[in-house]
Amino acid sequence: MGDNSGSEARVTSRLHQPAEWAEHRAVWLAWPSDVDLWSQALPDAQAAFTAMCRAIADPDPTTGVPRGERLEVLVPDVAREGDAGQALAGLGARLHLIPFGDIWMRDIAPIFLTGAGGARAAARFAFNGWGGKYVLPGDDGVAAAVAAASGLPERVWDLVLEGGSVEVDGEGTILTTTQCLLNPNRNPGVTREALEAFLCEALGGERVLWLGDGLLNDHTDGHVDTIARFVAPGVVVCMEAGDADDPNRAALDAIAADLAAMTDARGRRLEVVRVPSPGRVVDERGEVMPASYVNFYIGNRAVVVPVYGARYDAAAVAAIGRLFPGRVTVGVDARAVLEGGGAFHCITQQEPA
Repeated sequence: MGDNSGSEARVTSRLHQPAEWAEHRAVWLAWPSDVDLWSQALPDAQAAFTAMCRAIADPDPTTGVPRGERLEVLVPDVAREGDAGQALAGLGARLHLIPFGDIWMRDIAPIFLTGAGGARAAARFAFNGWGGKYVLPGDDGVAAAVAAASGLPERVWDLVLEGGSVEVDGEGTILTTTQCLLNPNRNPGVTREALEAFLCEALGGERVLWLGDGLLNDHTDGHVDTIARFVAPGVVVCMEAGDADDPNRAALDAIAADLAAMTDARGRRLEVVRVPSPGRVVDERGEVMPASYVNFYIGNRAVVVPVYGARYDAAAVAAIGRLFPGRVTVGVDARAVLEGGGAFHCITQQEPA
């Protein structure tokens, strides 16, 4: 099992990253457009992206007026701005000509913070291509460009941090994994204690909880947003294998056990809710992909759950829907996006209201 101890640190910032279920002003995205990266999967990835955006924007069926948060969408050039505009017509999307390498905005965009009196800021961190594995031109400049486009003041940190590697409850608790944050390919020589202090100061936290390893073949080295998510104060959701050949069966059981032994920043023992795992999802070469139902995005009006054509899809969407009774829960085919390495939480970054 992973190390289930937590460590407290004094909050040195009045600003904090709010929980994802708090109200959003907008969501930042990037239009899938690079044929060299996506190859024959590009049309399907664009279709999945558009379906996700429609669910988030939630246009009124009578008037067509979007009722969800604004879509702020990066496009790399004028030609593909036209493609994106056509695909997202009627959804109120605002397009930004900002260069980027690929669409993983959870990791390359800034993390937005809020504070007392309506204060807001964009926190940006060093980015090294997920430990040097995928270094694409443009990715390291996205956070600064998005911060500028948002018009918010910046907070800049020189340590490497990807948004998908941390999960917060908005009440001082930060959940992460040792596999990613303590990996020497991120911040070599930086101790666990120093990382905890950094996370608490940068994200306005009080307590860091550490899980161990993530999913098999996860290119991000175990991002927490594919294995465990806060869904309410004191409540966290993770997955449970239903098949004997689920490649993550042992890891998922360890994650659930570790979470059940944790207490959050308010001293609450975590309530652990388990939803199905997709099971063995493989690519065209037969290699296991890191498919996860908990890589959902919590929008103002909708929760968008990735599905994969697996027999547990409907059960997972229903189970996650029960956790968000005030929102519509929508399952969207994420198979093509997963071919690129992630799902819907990985390609979104919310800007809180």
